Amino acid sequence: MARKTRTAGPAPRQAGPAPRRARWLRALVALAACGAAVGGVAAYRGLSGGSGERPVTMDEASRLALSRLNLYQASPVAVTLTATEGGGVVLRVSGVVDYRTRHGVGSYRTTGAGFTGSSAASGSTAAPQLDHGLIIWDSDGLGLAPALDGTPPWQQAEHIPRSGWSPRSYTTDPLDAGLQLLIGLGADRPDNPMLLAQSGARWLGRDRVDGRDYDEISGPRATGTTPGTGPDGGKSPLTYWVDGNGGLLRVTMRMPGLGTPTTLEFTGHDANAKLPEAPWDTGTD
Repeated sequence: MARKTRTAGPAPRQAGPAPRRARWLRALVALAACGAAVGGVAAYRGLSGGSGERPVTMDEASRLALSRLNLYQASPVAVTLTATEGGGVVLRVSGVVDYRTRHGVGSYRTTGAGFTGSSAASGSTAAPQLDHGLIIWDSDGLGLAPALDGTPPWQQAEHIPRSGWSPRSYTTDPLDAGLQLLIGLGADRPDNPMLLAQSGARWLGRDRVDGRDYDEISGPRATGTTPGTGPDGGKSPLTYWVDGNGGLLRVTMRMPGLGTPTTLEFTGHDANAKLPEAPWDTGTD
């Protein structure tokens, strides 16, 4: 769990990610925080409109830039994160994020044939069966706790004191990288569309989902990336689906060495959700 100015003892042991991936993740999160993070999907293109990728127009860049503000204003937002960790292990988080406080809460579920030391239970070994529980996260890390009942995760989390959570800092595993990106997507102001366009954002195609059209846009490139080079042609590892009003449907993040991207999906404002105070309060319990 991410406790900003307060701590709850040492974080659990981490797996020691490779320096190259750690640098890649820091650059990726920096892109999101500086205006690259907004909306879309890279793995499932299904280009139903257009004739191939091209630089974004100013209208497309403007809608991409607006999507961060739209997320912020829609808080709390219902989200689903799906991450594949290799070996058939899939982690799925369903919950809500409040971009005003940068707090997220949900439930996690791990499926797969025999998984060991997954992100959701760092350092543990699990039998080849379902693993599930509650998860909270913010900009500093995440925390896990056993599920209490079948009520919404944000209601359950309110009844678990700080001492009931197992906190740890982020690693570069797909789940952690997805949560870290997810919490930074919303912003209280739009990005600079001119800067997005000049930094290499590209239109990849158009898709229609549930009767609504979405532009699929590759985000700005990292500094120093050469267009047309590398396995992805120099495109950003982040891709967004954005509608005509700057609404965000989905974001995917391609990670080095993994064939399936981490996917973030947004289903809009959750009027019933109220994020708990207990995990982040300043008490000592």
